[in-house]
Amino acid sequence: MSVPLRRAISTPLLFTFILGDILGAGVYVLIGEVTGASGGAVWLPLLLALLLAGLTAGSYAELATKYPRAGGASHYANLAFGPAAATFTGFCMLAAGIVSVAALSRAFGGDYLAEFVSLPVALVVTVFLVGLAMLNIYGIKESLRANVVATVIEVGGLVLVIGLGMWIVLRGDADLGRLAEVGTPGESPFTAVLAGAVLAYYSFVGFETSVNLAEETKDPRRAFPRALFGALAAAGAVYLLIGLVTSASVPTDQLAGSSGPLLEVVRAAGGVPTWLFGLVALIAVANGALLTGIMSSRLAYGMAGDGLLPSALTRVLPNRRTPWIAVLATTALSLVLALTGQVAALAETLVLLLVIVFTVVNIAVLVLRRDSADTDHFRVPTVVPWLGIGSCALLLTQMSAEVWLRGAVLIALALVLAAVNARRQRRGADDAVPAAG
Repeated sequence: MSVPLRRAISTPLLFTFILGDILGAGVYVLIGEVTGASGGAVWLPLLLALLLAGLTAGSYAELATKYPRAGGASHYANLAFGPAAATFTGFCMLAAGIVSVAALSRAFGGDYLAEFVSLPVALVVTVFLVGLAMLNIYGIKESLRANVVATVIEVGGLVLVIGLGMWIVLRGDADLGRLAEVGTPGESPFTAVLAGAVLAYYSFVGFETSVNLAEETKDPRRAFPRALFGALAAAGAVYLLIGLVTSASVPTDQLAGSSGPLLEVVRAAGGVPTWLFGLVALIAVANGALLTGIMSSRLAYGMAGDGLLPSALTRVLPNRRTPWIAVLATTALSLVLALTGQVAALAETLVLLLVIVFTVVNIAVLVLRRDSADTDHFRVPTVVPWLGIGSCALLLTQMSAEVWLRGAVLIALALVLAAVNARRQRRGADDAVPAAG
């Protein structure tokens, strides 16, 4: 029997963790892409993405308080549907992490870096990912120490942009009329907002990893829903303010054409060196890539330990005790994706993979309602997971052919691994049955 983890995380600590996980680097990069898809009314797709993410967050809140242990979506899929579904879900989460690192590494080589030096994106991406891999291999303690400093800096950068944007509005240099412009002439406003919401969804999905802390949370039934929904609301408020001030402060075409959209607000406001904010943004992007890289490599290591991936991924450095093969393997895959895709397409591919995972989670909530062994947990109205399933289906219909093609390769690998694992489980069960006679 495994030893239970210590319940040491309070509600405020859990809230802070989730908020920091959601307020990642995506907003530093994707506000421009969302504007390009939806027009000046960028707050609409942000608000829609927040509401859609909130539905699935409700399902996570129920499952995390009903089954407060590490494992997340893969664990819930295992309880509801068995090991094959758990394998499929776990691999989709792993692939999503690898794609996310690819998107952030490509974003690192954009306009923010151009404040200092102009280099080929391929070179920047390669050096950046090699550097992150070396830090990841060097040690988890050093990586998380770097994360604490970087998180403070990146949140401070968002607060600075909001303040500068408000200053532009107060001095009369903003165009508030842009906030009502949806899409392009002749385009359906609903289609434009939905297209932007697919990209904006990327900025809200960090809450998924927090369910792994439920086992270590004091009174998870009360603490987890409060921390989760509170952090999601707080992050949503920050993102909405960012969307409002950026759109009002910077012309739509200029914002949509920039790979460093928040830098455009700094330029419009004046008074703050653009190189300084460029540095803040680069730290935010690097921190997001580092955290996601850590998650991906550890997930690959864990799946290999369970026999779901090649055993070579379980090798660790003798002194550092870090899964160096898993780090190198996930980094190499991120590098290939980063060199063959643009930021927007990679972000949409990530959303595709996560929406599939979220669909599994929403269905698992309904299936596991039959398990009434533990009734002392948070419970969402039955309509919430149904609406969550509907929201996932809606988002899937908005994916482009390029995204489906890229995602199909990863989904196919997940299905193959699930089939192999299911066959192994059946073979093991058959071997365990004693021969008759």
